[in-house]
Amino acid sequence: QVQLVESGGGVVQAGGSLRLSCSPSGGAIGRNPMAWFRQAPGQEREFVAFISWSGGSTYYPDSVKGRFTISRDNAKNTVTLQMNSLKPEDTAVYYCAASRFLSPRMYSDQGSYDYWGQGTQVTVSS
Repeated sequence: QVQLVESGGGVVQAGGSLRLSCSPSGGAIGRNPMAWFRQAPGQEREFVAFISWSGGSTYYPDSVKGRFTISRDNAKNTVTLQMNSLKPEDTAVYYCAASRFLSPRMYSDQGSYDYWGQGTQVTVSS
């Protein structure tokens, strides 16, 4: 069983940057497609970014495209989410997730992911 651990959340002013990291506390994620999701209070969890196991494919929703960048270092067993030009509406708990077997085009579906972290809070003040 893979346990994912996120780090790097915090409080930042609008326009600032944060870098989130995700690593497994046990096991490895070098062959797993990975994603980031977020959930704001009173809202549904939403897709933020996806990266294939090789790092060759990435996808983002329009809400973060051009501001967020997902990357991975399989040798270090780490997935990173670089968030720039942050807005107050980016405030949420951010979760990383790993999939064992991802169906094509299902990368934004929460149900495609088998392992989740506990989440890290990101707060963007205006």
